[in-house]
This record gives sequence, structure tokens and C-alpha cells, in this order.
Amino acid sequence: MFDWMVVGAGFAGAILAERLAAQRDDRVLVIDRRDHVAGNAFDAPDAAGVLVHRYGPHIFHTNSEAVFAHLSRFTDWRPYEHRVLAEVRSPATGAAMRVPIPINLDTINRLYGLDLTEAEVEAWLAARAETPREIRSSEDVVVAKVGRELYELFFRGYTRKQWGLDPSALDKSVAARVPTRTNRDDRYFTDRFQAMPRDGYTAMFGRILDHPNITVQTGIDFAEARRRFRFRRLIWTGPVDEYFGFRFGRLPYRSLRFRHETRDREWALPTGTVNHPAEATPYTRVSEYKWMTGQRHPQTSITYEYPSAEGEPYYPIPRPENQALYKRYEALADAEADTWFVGRLATYRYYNMDQVVGQALATFDRIARTVPPRAAEGGAAPGRAGIGHQVEPAHVVSGVPGDRR
Repeated sequence: MFDWMVVGAGFAGAILAERLAAQRDDRVLVIDRRDHVAGNAFDAPDAAGVLVHRYGPHIFHTNSEAVFAHLSRFTDWRPYEHRVLAEVRSPATGAAMRVPIPINLDTINRLYGLDLTEAEVEAWLAARAETPREIRSSEDVVVAKVGRELYELFFRGYTRKQWGLDPSALDKSVAARVPTRTNRDDRYFTDRFQAMPRDGYTAMFGRILDHPNITVQTGIDFAEARRRFRFRRLIWTGPVDEYFGFRFGRLPYRSLRFRHETRDREWALPTGTVNHPAEATPYTRVSEYKWMTGQRHPQTSITYEYPSAEGEPYYPIPRPENQALYKRYEALADAEADTWFVGRLATYRYYNMDQVVGQALATFDRIARTVPPRAAEGGAAPGRAGIGHQVEPAHVVSGVPGDRR
């Protein structure tokens, strides 16, 4: 008999499993239908020996000292500040070029052949910005900051590919945090803590789950696991609509398809990621992992990302009707006895990795306050069900989630 079954060995599941085992001496079974732990953060050497992220680049960044300190118990870090270039054509000359994204002073000067100062570029952008009657959509947010031309160049095509919708049909929250900088700061993120696990994410997850009270079973789904194992309580980190048998219909998600390639040269890109905003280009971005991991290798591996309407769920689509559908599932989740719903898919929110960690830690605190430990209860006792503690929405840049997944 396990005290807990945790469905999903990604950040939410692994963090909670470790806390339950280490702090409460509970017996925990962690299952995952994939053949590995670490969720979408899974990394492993490819055939060439280059460490790659199977599900696209995961860049860790956070402003939370508590989250960073907690993960630091399981990994050393390699400092890394991610930088991204966008491959576009200059509106002034038509020449193809790669410029910093988010938009900054150098982006504008290179695109238009200018030599503006910080004060001058601020005025330059203000002169091109439009003032919508009401800020309702992602399009409204962007044109109010940078005007129509830069919106068309950087955001419209990229967003249509990423979300399968025009920015005018997407909630304003998608682009509400799009930074526009008037200085030369070309970092993709500006968080206080920016680093990569020194030995990779999979190694970090191995240490998180390395506890005598934790049993890990991969390659098994929930239906099979609940037939084979007895448990008192459940932590669910999968899609909330799946848990309830899609009772009200499927929640809409965007998915991704990845094309991994190895190049027989030391480097392929000038930085970690190159975005391709043009709608005619089927992929949204290309990433090179050695920039992120610091690995030295005579060859290099890159990943192309193709958004898709079909496949594994990655991004909840932020539209009012989708949120209304989720609220119906949330009501069911709140009433489900001895079951906690935690993580991106279970709470239908795009969370960065640090936010999932924060939500898991907050959920553990709630469990610790409300559920007697095994030694005290002497058997199964009712627990408070429901949705994990919510955190602030994820940082989003250029119409695409910041660190992925």
C-alpha cells in the first residue's frame, strides 16, 4: 500500500513526491506513461553524443530565491543567459538579417540603418505606436507598443504559426508581457536567477527522486497502475479533462513536432535560438543546445520546432471560451476526494518551470497543514481535494511561451 500515487514524473510530480517522502516519511509511487522521468525537460545524449532536449529547449530562469534554492539541493548550476535572434527582412532595404528579439535599440538601428540613442528610439517607437480604442487582443497590445510595421514583421506570422490563430483572436494575456527595450539589453529573460543544471535536467530529476520511500514506474499509464497498485491518495499532473474522461469535451491545446539534426561542424547558429517569424516558414524557431549546456563537442545538434494542432498537449490556448470550459473541470477537481491537481496540464495554465515548482511547493504546504501523516492516521483518512495553489501567469515573449513547456 502506497500513501500516494503521483501521476507524472515532471516538475510538479517529482517535487511533490520528494517532499512527501522526505518530510512526511510517506510511501510514494511515481508513474509516467513515457519511458523516462523529467517530463518535457528530459535531456539525453543523441547518437552523436551531444546532450539535447528531446522536447525542445528548456531554459531555466526565475526571480524566486526560494525556488532556486530548493532546486539547488539537487543540482549545481551553469550560469546561462539566453539570447535570441529573429531572422527577418529589413523594411528599409529588404535585406535579410538577424536582429535581437525582444526588440531593443540595436534591433531598430539595424533594421532601419539608423543610429538612434535610447531617448531617440523611445520617441521613434512612440511615433509609430497605435492607440486602439480598447486593449482586448494580443494584436492590440503589440501595436500599442511598437506600431503596425514591427507587429507584422515580428509578431503576426510567428503568433499565427504558434497558436493557429491570428493575434487579433488571442487573449491580450499572450502578449501582455512582451518587453520592448530602448537599451541594448539583448537577453531573452531578465530574471534574477538564470542558469542551467550543470549535469542536465534528467540528472537533476534522478537526484530529486532518489529516496528510499519513492518508487518510480515509467512506461505505465494510470489505468494500468490503478489496477496493479493500492494507494490512499492521488496527485494528478496530467490533463484535467483526461482525468474526468473528457466529460465536457476536450480542452484545446497547441502541440509541437520536433526535427532534430546533427551537423558535422562545431557550431551551427550564432546564438542559442533563431526565431523565424515569417508565416511562409513552417517552423517557428531553431535552437542549438551547446550554447545552453556548455558542452564541448566537435559536432553540434539543433532542433526545429513545428507547431501543430495535433499531438501531445503543450500550450493551453488562452481564449475566454476555453477558460470557461476549464472552470467546469476545475469544479469537478475541487470536489474530488483525496486527489490534488497540480501542474500545467492539470490546472490548464502555461507555467514556466519555476512556476510549476512554486505551485508544487505551495501544494505540499497545504497538504502538510490539512492531511495527517501516515504515522498519525493509522490508515486511510479523507483529504482535501482540489486544484494546486495558483501562481502568477507565465512570462511570454513574442507570442510564444518563454522557456517552454
